[in-house]
Amino acid sequence: MRPTGVHGRSRETGEADGKGTAPKERMFSRTCAPGHTVNNCVTVILQTRWRATKRKSWADIFVMSALFVTILLLFIIRITLRGGIDMEIFRGAGVALVTPFHENGEINYNKLGELVEEQIAGHTDAIIAMGTTGEAATTTEQEHMDVIRFICQQVNGRIPVIAGTGSNCTKTAIELSREAEGVGADGVLLVSPYYNKATQEGLKRHFKAIADSIRIPAILYNVPSRTGINIAPATIAELCRDVDNIVGVKEASGNFSAVAELMNLTDGNIDVYSGNDDQIVPMLSLGGKGVISVLSNIAPRETHDICELFFNGDIEGSRQLQIRALPLIKALFCEVNPIPVRAALNLMGKEIGEPRLPLTVMEAAHQEMLKREMVKFGLLP
Repeated sequence: MRPTGVHGRSRETGEADGKGTAPKERMFSRTCAPGHTVNNCVTVILQTRWRATKRKSWADIFVMSALFVTILLLFIIRITLRGGIDMEIFRGAGVALVTPFHENGEINYNKLGELVEEQIAGHTDAIIAMGTTGEAATTTEQEHMDVIRFICQQVNGRIPVIAGTGSNCTKTAIELSREAEGVGADGVLLVSPYYNKATQEGLKRHFKAIADSIRIPAILYNVPSRTGINIAPATIAELCRDVDNIVGVKEASGNFSAVAELMNLTDGNIDVYSGNDDQIVPMLSLGGKGVISVLSNIAPRETHDICELFFNGDIEGSRQLQIRALPLIKALFCEVNPIPVRAALNLMGKEIGEPRLPLTVMEAAHQEMLKREMVKFGLLP
């Protein structure tokens, strides 16, 4: 299911809203009919009341004014409480998109544009640019932002674009997040600080400082296997409660007890996305909103369908598709991501080039195993 609005971007112009009030208003567009903002809804109600009255008396004006004030107060209360407000950036399968390179190691923007179009055609629900799979760690800050800008322009508002802007330097993460908002990203993905680590208090201050510097929504990224630090459920819950535009987490710890605790602490008022392709259905069963997926790079429709079937009540169909994909998913992670998924795309004739060092091409034996699973799944003849 596609979101009816895209946070932080004008539906009419496709341009970023900047630091004005539009992004906050856009966050609540689903409260009324699809595509209606707060102002739209108030206008519709008042126009209906006005047209229904042939003679505009002072009593009519008073009633409409009271109605207007009441609606505004209700929205202020909902903003304050945050309970029941739907702030999700997307629901379903978001692809953690690879970054294609030329033989000389430079970014291949023509190929990147092709990949974006193939993802949209494959019913991907969102694109995550410059994450781990996009090899953000080996791009310069200029390349990093150029890729995000290019993807935003290519997508042009058709689906949400979420920019990976996390860093173990708070100042750098703030700068990247501001720039991503400026070039049209609909949200940011913020990995926990790696290498230097942080206490839970440090994590709270780090994420809050970044989120306070932008108006678009932020998703935290908990991946202890890469960062060496876990974002505790209580920390995530506090941030989502106290910081208006921290709306959820990409959870890649594999710890479902922690996810259940998080859902309990937040009464389910949080957007949780699986960070592991082999755990999509279990995450959805706990109230998750979808997955940020590596698998979607080569099987966008199937990954989307795992989520869509579940949301539509076909739990058995979703479960069967998840289980059918498990051998392929295992092959996609037999070496460190994104080495295998890049090899898979090249096997499919996408010609996205080799990864940048220190990542290397996939070992021959692993590539043969990957190829076999791709044939079984129907991705190769």
